[in-house]
Amino acid sequence: MLLDSLIDKATRDDRSTVAIAAADTAEVIEAVIDALIRNLAEFILFGDKEKITSLIKLQKPELLNNHKLKIIHTDSVGDAAKSAVQSVSNKQANVLMKGNIPTNILLKAVLDKEYGLRTGNVLSHIAFFEIPGFNQLLLVTDAAMNIAPDLVQKAQILRNAVTLAKSVGIEFPKVAVIAAVEAVNPNMQATLDAAALTMMNKRGQISECIVDGPLGLDNAISDIAAEHKGIKSDVAGKADILLVPTIEVGNVLYKSLIYFAQAKVGALLAGASAPIVLTSRADSAESKLYSLALALCCVKK
Repeated sequence: MLLDSLIDKATRDDRSTVAIAAADTAEVIEAVIDALIRNLAEFILFGDKEKITSLIKLQKPELLNNHKLKIIHTDSVGDAAKSAVQSVSNKQANVLMKGNIPTNILLKAVLDKEYGLRTGNVLSHIAFFEIPGFNQLLLVTDAAMNIAPDLVQKAQILRNAVTLAKSVGIEFPKVAVIAAVEAVNPNMQATLDAAALTMMNKRGQISECIVDGPLGLDNAISDIAAEHKGIKSDVAGKADILLVPTIEVGNVLYKSLIYFAQAKVGALLAGASAPIVLTSRADSAESKLYSLALALCCVKK
């Protein structure tokens, strides 16, 4: 399964409504227009109404009369975040998407006790990569949210990733818990956590997947590398999900795949009561569209 297939799957599913906070940027509008043309979803756009309208006029003016598109003016990005989150909380929309707004402002609204999207679970960032020469989607978590997660947080991050993987058709995902070495080393916390997560999986505390670690990146994704190191595992060389130890590892891996490997990516935030499309403001319209399709596939109907 590759990223274009997620767009196809989202198109076939029942139509959802997406609330976008601060939608007044060209890349967001381009993704919205593409999604409307593909009949992926309906949209409520929050932000500077004049600017949003001007951007649509420049790209596809006839869509201003589309009944699947609603534009609501807000005076600030904070107001846009609050209104977008409230629309999801009130069931007017079932996907939240970040527009031209700092992540911390959007998350402040998401975590608001009165109208936010809290569930009590850890929120975690999950990226789906389509890499040239690699014939499957590869999930990476967490590259943007949790700085140095402890064992309990890693277990929740893993569960979030497994839930998303299953939502897009990976029925029994293989999870590689990444570290710098494959042997458990008492001086390296990442290896201790990896071993614990593997044991939790074997004892049924983490289910609906198979977990192994610690594994280096090479033997997590390469059969040849795993064979050379004598690693025998149902995950080594066949991983669907890479669980990284810290945000630095995830962030560097994320950007390396995009800039060095020219990978395509879709990403979202899991653990809230609704999927949250949390792309960078610098991400392309294509990445925003893939992320949107991914979120739509994860909506609980």
